[in-house]
Amino acid sequence: MARTPESSSPRGAKRGRRVLTVLIALVVPALIVLGALVAWRSSQRNAQPADSDLLQHVHHYGDENGSAATDPIKRGMYLARAGDCIACHTAQGGKPFAGGLGLNTPFGVIVSSNITPDPQYGIGNWTGAQFLDAVKNGVAPHGKLLYPAMPYNLYARVSDRDLLDILAYLKTVPAVAEAPPDNQLPFPFNIRLMMFGWNLLFFNPTPFHPNPSQSVEWNRGMYLVDGLGHCTACHSGKNALGGDTDYLQGYDLEGWHAPEITGNRYTGIGSWSDDDFIAYLKTGGNRFSVAAGSMGEAVSNSTQYLSTADLKAIGLYLKSLPGSGLSAPQPVAATDPAMTLGSELYRTNCIACHKSNGDGVDAMVPSLANNPGVRATGANNVLRTILVGGRGAATASNPTSAQMPAFAWKLSDADVAAIATFIRNSWGNAATAVDAAQVGSLRSSLKAQSFAGTHAP
Repeated sequence: MARTPESSSPRGAKRGRRVLTVLIALVVPALIVLGALVAWRSSQRNAQPADSDLLQHVHHYGDENGSAATDPIKRGMYLARAGDCIACHTAQGGKPFAGGLGLNTPFGVIVSSNITPDPQYGIGNWTGAQFLDAVKNGVAPHGKLLYPAMPYNLYARVSDRDLLDILAYLKTVPAVAEAPPDNQLPFPFNIRLMMFGWNLLFFNPTPFHPNPSQSVEWNRGMYLVDGLGHCTACHSGKNALGGDTDYLQGYDLEGWHAPEITGNRYTGIGSWSDDDFIAYLKTGGNRFSVAAGSMGEAVSNSTQYLSTADLKAIGLYLKSLPGSGLSAPQPVAATDPAMTLGSELYRTNCIACHKSNGDGVDAMVPSLANNPGVRATGANNVLRTILVGGRGAATASNPTSAQMPAFAWKLSDADVAAIATFIRNSWGNAATAVDAAQVGSLRSSLKAQSFAGTHAP
């Protein structure tokens, strides 16, 4: 006798109804949450600032500021420099704005696009609306979702006029008929549709809203820091999915530590004067620090061209932020073996340039004394500079800059750790000790030269 299929039996029908009920119970709430998220983000995007007059003053701040120019192309060039567009959209040795630079992320390598006016490979055929949609919403023509390595999540705060003037300037640069290489992203990160979910979770599209309780200057600083300056891209922490955390309180990336840049006097810039801050971003160095690495490139390509008024506004805003609240721990005792070895190695290798008191040379050799960058929670900058050396930013006022040689060949991991510990706990500094394992890990990731000796020199 033929057996009745289970699905047609009362028991099978009951089971089917249960499955359907479970699916409805899961899908309907998910759709409701999704719809609420979409509606919430849409309301953020359409939010209007309460003080439109203050907003206009912020956008047109400063007499000597290029943003106050009436010529869109001249104004756009100034703003493109403020946004440091050339840094990411120019490969090493490549043509300006032609893209092709590989940006290393925890998810793979994202390659920057060609933003020259070439009609095939660049943005020559883009309309103003398409440009705004890409830069402010992360959606390129034909609905292509961009990765937030292009910080549209921050550029959403930039005014339409500022961005359209940047487009006017970019349309004047030499066109380059070259297609950048493809991204190098493994599955599933190569699926751009995933950015829809990331945007719902982490992309706040609210336009810039000035704070009416603060001055125009303070608001101008916030506008530049949170928008074109995209400072949080490097100086804020990141969660496991790449969303920003710990606003401007420092972050490790690509072997560097982007330091805290808040008013915290221990690890931030609270002890810097206005002149210190302006000198650092205008010339590449001050009595505390010399810009190197990615920050050196930012000074060379971007901040040296900003007006003094804009730089002062940025400093005013940053120093008003309370920051991490970190305070100095007890310094490592001078009698600690690491401090004893570090002191000896410092005298042998470092004293000629950095001096016995750690003062260095203003704007050339950074001071190590009472230096917030030296005592940062992440010691990578100190370790990296000892291992592979570095060159300061080259600017109009300092075209040659200074260079520190690499010591990876000369110093063992234990030696480097001892010097770093000594520096981080001398001349008014206090920070956690560094161990040889930290140095070895960084040496390996940087592919720095191996120690050539068998003992400390």
